Amino acid sequence: MPELPEVETTRKGLEPLITSRKIVSVHIYKHRLRWEIPSHLKNTLKNRTIKKISRRAKYLLVHFDHGQLIMHLGMSGSISVVSSFEPLKKHEHFELKLDNSSSLRFHDPRRFGSILWQNLNETITLLNSLGPEPLSYEFDNDSLFNSSTGRLRNIKSFIMDSSVVVGVGNIYASESLFLAGISPKREAGKTSKKRFKVLTNSIKNVLTDAINNGGTTLNDFSNVDGNPGYFSQVLNVYGRENMPCLRCSGKIKRIIQNQRATYYCPKCQH
Repeated sequence: MPELPEVETTRKGLEPLITSRKIVSVHIYKHRLRWEIPSHLKNTLKNRTIKKISRRAKYLLVHFDHGQLIMHLGMSGSISVVSSFEPLKKHEHFELKLDNSSSLRFHDPRRFGSILWQNLNETITLLNSLGPEPLSYEFDNDSLFNSSTGRLRNIKSFIMDSSVVVGVGNIYASESLFLAGISPKREAGKTSKKRFKVLTNSIKNVLTDAINNGGTTLNDFSNVDGNPGYFSQVLNVYGRENMPCLRCSGKIKRIIQNQRATYYCPKCQH
């Protein structure tokens, strides 16, 4: 599943290609993704100019003067900008034809992605309960500790909770906890403020590195130019079961937490 770094990489790739472009036409080839694509987009977006593209958590927001198009890549989604004359490929369900003979196309084989609309000065329910962005000033040294009071769940699932902080997916949670030297089995509510401060900085560093390296090469993810991400080449624990720890003489262990694989070093993560 594309995570925050992959979505941010997509946003950065799309920005110079679609900003200030006018939409000539909108085409919906498969209405039903995770939710129904609003049919009104054909009229709502026609002849409108794209002002900018931003990101909130794993959602891409394409801004217009009267609202925002909201896109989520789901499990296997990707977005590309190609010539409008290029033949439509299988699983390309949505297309914005632009005024320079290029097209933004939404590709999603599993159809768990979503394309929604919110009017200007409106926030849809999906975005209302989201926590702070991990690379923002809002996510400071006190954020995690203040949210952890009374939390009995393990710390890995705690930092993966989008109401606590957005965008810390499964891979990046394992990597951040390794960098901070914290066991993923530790109870969130029994973790000290000092350790949360270290974890906060680790999350910021891991996500920044991932964005700089183009995301993680996993499954169907590719950048807007069709190339894969490269962050998986420098993962410390994820996918390295029974391999030597890169920091000590321990061996990487794999366990299942909340139906997700967790990788950590039992020797140097406590």
